[in-house]
Amino acid sequence: MPEQPINTLSLRHVLPPAGAGHLGRGTSIRRRDLLKEFYPAGLGNCRQEWDGPAEKWPLTPTQDSGLVIVGEPDCCPGCCGALFVDIRRAGDRVLWSSWKNTSSIHAALPDDLHFDAAQYGAELARAAADLPWEEPMDTVARLLGRTLVDSGWFEGWGCVLERVQASREEPCGVEGQFTQERRPGDHPSRFSYELPVTWTEPAEDQALRFAAAILAEDPRSTAEQWAD
Repeated sequence: MPEQPINTLSLRHVLPPAGAGHLGRGTSIRRRDLLKEFYPAGLGNCRQEWDGPAEKWPLTPTQDSGLVIVGEPDCCPGCCGALFVDIRRAGDRVLWSSWKNTSSIHAALPDDLHFDAAQYGAELARAAADLPWEEPMDTVARLLGRTLVDSGWFEGWGCVLERVQASREEPCGVEGQFTQERRPGDHPSRFSYELPVTWTEPAEDQALRFAAAILAEDPRSTAEQWAD
């Protein structure tokens, strides 16, 4: 059996059009723009799990990683579907296999992809450390999310912080979402923050101000609860 070709992973941050809600990620395999074959903008929407150090990104492989989302429309997988792939570490290689497309876009699924694990890990680390593209709402979301996660504050109130992400819908700002289990088997109560971000105040100062307000009291008292 011929040896599988070794691919090269390339990631890029892509600012969305005005009014779009979330940041995109472009994913290229050698010179093939993988996501653009499924989504005209060539973007994979960015959720909270794409923030922070590379080892926490969904593309980071383990020996039993399983299916992860590598592309989705400007909606959500439960509504409009998504592009999934199984990502696993196998020795000195990273393998993308078992592709699954649940969207209405009928592009041909890629073949299995093999990567050199060292190159793959280096590209993930480079992309995670690449911050100059950030606009104020991105910086505030990153810093605020890190502070809230590290604080353990939500767990102390029986809550789970789901995500902290930038929003480019006017007025631009940061969205935070968390849940609280009511009783075993019940749907959790869902809460959200909408925090306006300005371009005039340093992003670091805004993140500190938001964090201080959230960490000062029961988070359920300052957030908006979603109706069931």
